[in-house]
Amino acid sequence: MSDAAWMARCLDLARQAEGRTAPNPLVGAVIVRDGEVVGEGWHARAGLDHAEIVALRQAGKKAWGSTLYVNLEPCAHHGRTPPCTDAILASGVRRVVAGMVDPHALVNGAGIRRLEGAGLEVVVGVIERECRALNRPFITAVTLGRPMVVLKAAASLDGRISTVAGESRWVTGEPARLHGHELRNRLDAILVGRVTAESDDPRLDCRLPGGRDPVPVLLDTSLKVPFHAKMFHGSRQAIVYCGKGTPVPSDHPARVIPLGEDAGTLPVRDVLSDLVTRGVHSVLVEGGGRVHRSFLDAGVVDRVLLYLAPKVFAGGPGWVGGDGIPRIGDAHRFTLLDTARLGDDLLLDLGVSCSRD
Repeated sequence: MSDAAWMARCLDLARQAEGRTAPNPLVGAVIVRDGEVVGEGWHARAGLDHAEIVALRQAGKKAWGSTLYVNLEPCAHHGRTPPCTDAILASGVRRVVAGMVDPHALVNGAGIRRLEGAGLEVVVGVIERECRALNRPFITAVTLGRPMVVLKAAASLDGRISTVAGESRWVTGEPARLHGHELRNRLDAILVGRVTAESDDPRLDCRLPGGRDPVPVLLDTSLKVPFHAKMFHGSRQAIVYCGKGTPVPSDHPARVIPLGEDAGTLPVRDVLSDLVTRGVHSVLVEGGGRVHRSFLDAGVVDRVLLYLAPKVFAGGPGWVGGDGIPRIGDAHRFTLLDTARLGDDLLLDLGVSCSRD
């Protein structure tokens, strides 16, 4: 097999822990000797062994003279675990193939230099595009200081997320809703605004068998959402952002974070910066329309997933709120990355053309 094929195996292994490693990246490792796999593994969760260590332990003495494939540069610093480079050098591995350089300031080439300095052959950049795509949340967090933001909306063909009477269950069918829960299983947090929390009372959990709930995040400037809201009573403690100066009850069931210059403001970028400090590297923004607009206007949306149902509501709130724009040239622009049919519904996977990072 080629280096590219072995690296693809690393990515398959890394995906086993998708949504479960933040603030660490997704990493898989394969050790090959004489064309045969003698060890492989992946990083399962922050604080546990890195993928290279898992693979080396499995390989044992068979690692001597082998090639180690890993989708991200091995670390050379002491964190929660010892440096992977030390274990690699002690194992007798003679060649290391890395998918990409680790952009984290504590690594960023240090692991490669350590291995090369010890006489190992090091190859970097094998199927790098795919490696970067897998770890986009991690890369976004360590280079931009904010989580990757995925904006999700389910709408009618005329762009409405509910009827004029406020009915929104269900705009789309079961296959589209199932796809949404797969996203919740893979992303670190899910965010809504006060209006959505009050009108829908969502649980913001993942209902897949064996799934993992994301961290619920609420934007509630004046702390008006009642304590009995379902999102406050799931498996993960919710985080609520309110305006600075807002009185915070001591018995609030969520972790309340005041932000902004006063009680009437809640800057999106400050919310995202704070989430990164809490180990959140990806956020699924599920509305409503005014929240979607605020994230788009802030220029921090990386991807939009728009589920379109073959229905026309002829009124009701849109998936993007606000007062509209005066000129076509001011429109938010998107790039169509992919489409998929989910039952009777259509999924548009859109990249955002106007990020302001």
